[in-house]
Amino acid sequence: MSATEGAGGATSDAGHGGGRIPRVSIGLAVYNGDEYLRSAIDSILAQTFTDFELVISDNASTDDTQAICREYAAEDPRVRYHRNEENIGGANNENLTFEMARAPYFRLAAHDDRLAPTLIERCVDVLDTDPDVVLCHAGAVSIDADDVEHGAVYREEGTESRPSERLGSLCMREHWCEATYGLIRSDVLRRTQLQKNYTNSDRVLLCELALHGPFHLVREPLFYKRYHQGNEYKDWRGRMAWFDPSLSTSGKSGFPNWLELRDYLRIIVRAPIPMPERGRCLVATARWARRYRGELLRDLTLAARFRFRSASSRRRRYTSEEAWR
Repeated sequence: MSATEGAGGATSDAGHGGGRIPRVSIGLAVYNGDEYLRSAIDSILAQTFTDFELVISDNASTDDTQAICREYAAEDPRVRYHRNEENIGGANNENLTFEMARAPYFRLAAHDDRLAPTLIERCVDVLDTDPDVVLCHAGAVSIDADDVEHGAVYREEGTESRPSERLGSLCMREHWCEATYGLIRSDVLRRTQLQKNYTNSDRVLLCELALHGPFHLVREPLFYKRYHQGNEYKDWRGRMAWFDPSLSTSGKSGFPNWLELRDYLRIIVRAPIPMPERGRCLVATARWARRYRGELLRDLTLAARFRFRSASSRRRRYTSEEAWR
């Protein structure tokens, strides 16, 4: 199996699929995920809908992730493997899988989740049938480290008729952004700013997608979202370091809530929606700012406290959360 040099010294295994473009691209971003990676890939390759490519971007893993990915790329022509020379951050790596994708439909995948065999087929059917739907996802079953199921959720945020209603429900934090793992129209996703390097930028991305059209929920438990010690939300510093690994060396303050607010305003300004709807979206954003004013204030308070800490102390506050790297 030959590897070709990519940008910045990264390597890629292009697979054996030739120049034919598949209907679906699945982007799997991974960093040190060897414990659950085989299970995730096996569930993708077992899909009843087979016209897809699996684009894996390895964020400079130091465990057996590289060996596992190269093994699958050698065995299945649908698998394309890319390895970054250094850790570029979790969101950047997820965005990279989309940049390398070729298909008209795209789905993000995590290295520790599993898919039911019919998930892609059911979502493709919806997007093929209804051109107004921009994203289709299914019920999400919570599983733990031992594959024990802990119930399913069916999130309907984003399915509302008006863009402002969709933004108003998706921006709130009652949901865990399950729709991030839906099947998305690639042409719509290309019109967005993708994910940025701060906590909850995936929530902003969902809102921006929803300003282009409604989501659709398949009311079947077809997506298995794994929650385990390795992906626990420990605190905002660890989460920010997952997005931006340079924080562990720079020790800079983070303003995730202010960045989120800024980008809600940005996506509203650029959205292809009528002026009255734009106004309603701004009202929804004002409600968001009022509801989370405590978090906005916390950003400023913690930044002020950081100014009185040594550089080494600030760096330690980020590097203590290695699981999010």
